[in-house]
Amino acid sequence: MFVLTIDQRGSRRNGDRVPELLAAFEDVWPGAVAGSAVPRPEGVVLGFERTVGDEVQGALDDAGLAVAIVLRVLRAGGWSVGIGCGRVDEPLAETSRAASGTAFVLARDAVEAAKSRQRVVPFAVRGAHHQAGLDAEAVLTLVAATAARRTAAGWEAVDAVDAAGPHARQEDVAAAMGITQQAVSQRLRTALYDEARAASGAAARLLLAAQG
Repeated sequence: MFVLTIDQRGSRRNGDRVPELLAAFEDVWPGAVAGSAVPRPEGVVLGFERTVGDEVQGALDDAGLAVAIVLRVLRAGGWSVGIGCGRVDEPLAETSRAASGTAFVLARDAVEAAKSRQRVVPFAVRGAHHQAGLDAEAVLTLVAATAARRTAAGWEAVDAVDAAGPHARQEDVAAAMGITQQAVSQRLRTALYDEARAASGAAARLLLAAQG
């Protein structure tokens, strides 16, 4: 299981952003928030909810979805993110706040580590298999750091390709954006789009291994 603990940074300066984060989750992954009116999406075991203060937590059984959520939160900025990989106590409670187990303890350790000012990216992984967790952290940190260097034009192309789906042609994406196919290709290369996707897949496999 993968438990994500997400803690707001600088809440005294910026106000409570938890409702904003939960609304974004529900917009991208309908049903991913606890208490949603629609069924939970595949991969979400316990919907995301406020646990205490300005902290959000949820539990997943899909490593790829965990990677996608982490990268979206880090892109938004203003959050420390920790992933705990391991077992949960059965029978599983109905909410993240009531649940327990190794993955929850490790997620707490991870988010506390993510808060370190020495980290360029406020993110950490702790796993039942310790080294695999650190390896997953290293790969995802590089992906997030690479994404943080993208220009607005680069993000526009990345978002357009992602929205079009895995089988979309660059020509069609370019037409929708009103630019040339060559321009789309150049933006994606500069954004290291293919490299980031490959590394994200590797990170998901490492998260699986980190469960022990």
